[in-house]
Amino acid sequence: MKYSHNGKFITFEGCEGVGKSTQIAMLERYLTEKGVPCLFTREPGGTGVGERLRGIIKDESLTMQAETELMLFESARLENTLSVIIPALEEGKLVVADRYIHSTLAYQAYGRGLDKAFVNRLNEIGSANVRIDLTVFLDAPPFANTNRSAEDRMEKAGNNFHQRVYEGYKAIASENPLFAPVKTQDRIEDTFASIIKLLKERGIL
Repeated sequence: MKYSHNGKFITFEGCEGVGKSTQIAMLERYLTEKGVPCLFTREPGGTGVGERLRGIIKDESLTMQAETELMLFESARLENTLSVIIPALEEGKLVVADRYIHSTLAYQAYGRGLDKAFVNRLNEIGSANVRIDLTVFLDAPPFANTNRSAEDRMEKAGNNFHQRVYEGYKAIASENPLFAPVKTQDRIEDTFASIIKLLKERGIL
């Protein structure tokens, strides 16, 4: 059973280099200007523990088993969910997470090849089964909207890996009505307008 709450919880998903962080920053400014009580967080991260685990996960000098990587993501998620996300939802805030359980499914199951049922079980634990009201999926191929080169261990996982992640996201979108694709456009303002339209249509704003 999904954990029920008074607030609204939306997550942003997408491949590397599609402009996700830019759109989230624009949304934070928009909500702040509108006076909407909100909290923004990211994965892995959001807490002191999570940020340290983020450093380990992204450290390109390290190699690790896919199962180890999965456990690190879930540990960071559980700390963030219990310490930050759920308290904000109980206060009635709109919580926006830069990545959440669907990243793990796309990256660790579709990308790394781990068993999907196994990943889903751990996602339930790591998220404390909290209810997601909507997931905004920026639908664009990996690195489509950036000129920067890959910078960390996850980004440098290789083109085949990132293509599998993208295909995974599209598979998730085909199965989940709360997983809403938004095609990225040449102008970031146009993409943002599409996101705001979606959030209003789905009753988030």
